[in-house]
Parts: sequence; structure tokens; C-alpha cells
Amino acid sequence: MNKNISKTASIGDSTTTGFNVIIFDDVKIGENCAIGNNVIIYEGTAIGDNVRIDDNTIIGKKPMSSPRSIFKAAKDLKPAKIGNNCMIGANVIIYAQCKMGENNLVADLATLRENVIINDYNIIGRGVSIENFVKIGSRNKLETNTYITAYSEIEDYCFIAPCVATSNDNFMARDPERYKHFKGVTLKTGSRIGTNATILPGKIIENDGVIAAGSIASKDIPKEEVWLGTPAKFYKKVPTTQLLKNNLDKK
Repeated sequence: MNKNISKTASIGDSTTTGFNVIIFDDVKIGENCAIGNNVIIYEGTAIGDNVRIDDNTIIGKKPMSSPRSIFKAAKDLKPAKIGNNCMIGANVIIYAQCKMGENNLVADLATLRENVIINDYNIIGRGVSIENFVKIGSRNKLETNTYITAYSEIEDYCFIAPCVATSNDNFMARDPERYKHFKGVTLKTGSRIGTNATILPGKIIENDGVIAAGSIASKDIPKEEVWLGTPAKFYKKVPTTQLLKNNLDKK
């Protein structure tokens, strides 16, 4: 079986590896893991127990930057870390200095950049892109083709529907003033965003706030309110039956 596994790598009991697997120096993989075919795991990556990594996935990739990039890729990034009981799909790329907690699912074709922190029990859907310097709490759902811009924060129990887009540059790459104002979006605990909505830079969705499908959030969304339209405006209060406090036993 064609494999290239470093002698300094540590692989736990009952862990299996597929064809054409490449595991670099000082990688640590726990017990009862399943590593698929054509998987590449870069130096120093730490993977917990009972982790599944599907075909063609790359863990610990180093970032690159263009001469025109505003922020240059750091050269001293720490290895990626993946906690116990995670499931990583096919063709996923997880960069160096990405830290993931336990019991997360990352679906096929997702990309998690460097300096991303993800806690526990999250669902990261197919084709989701999470840029650098993003913090994600626990028990969130990011559905297919969601785009989370750099410097964003998502707390707990948030729901982001398919094809949601977030942004962090109000100047659209023009005017040096933009360097002072880069800011991603903030989703407070229990907030929700409907399909194909767009969130403008620096906007905050407060606890249990909702942005309706197809809307453009150009202002902060208050607690427990539904906003709708382009630009989004107040539509109604979130129904009591949908508040997070009345649904925690169903999660």
C-alpha cells in the first residue's frame, strides 16, 4: 500500500489509513481514527480519538499571500488541532493554527483558514468557507456554501442558512482609510440568518435576532427581532415559541 508516514509520527491503536496517505513529522493521531485515501496531514498536527477524515483532505496547510495582499501570511503558525469525535469530509482543507474542539462535523469541500477557533458540537456544511481570525462557539449550524469573512465571531446556538454572505470591508478595496476599519460580523447567541442573506461589515446580530432570507443587513439587528428587506428593516418580534430559551431541550 503506497503511503509515506514519518517515523516521528504517532498513530494510536486501531487507527486505519487509506491509500496514498502522507503524514509528516511529529503528527499525533489518537485511537480508533479512520484516515481516508490521499489524505495529507502536515507537521505537528494533533488529532484526537475517534476522528474520521475522508478522502483527499488536507490538514495543517500553510497559507500563502499575494504581493498585493493586505495582510501577509505568518511564517510561524502553530500546527492544526482537531479534537475527539470529529468527522471531516472529503476534499476539506484545514489550515495550520486552526483549532477545533470535539464532536464537530465538517462536510465535504469546506475550507477553514488559519487562526480559526471552533468549539464543540458544530455542523460546518458542504462548501462552507471560514476565513482567518474567526471564532466560533458551540452548537452552531453553518449550512451549505456559507461564507464567513475574516475577523468575525459566532457565539453559540446560531443558525446560518445556505449561501449566506458576510463582509468586512466597507471601502471595497479602495481608499487607504479602509485599513483602519476592517471588521467582520458578530452573531450573538441564538441569532439566525435566512438563505442568501448578506451581512455588511461590522454588523452585530444580537441574541435571538433574525435576518430573513434574501435580506441585506446594513444595521445592527436588535435582540429578539426579525428584520426583512433590502436594506433590512424591522418586521416583527421573534415568536416566543422560537426563542432559544424555549428550544434548548430540543437541541
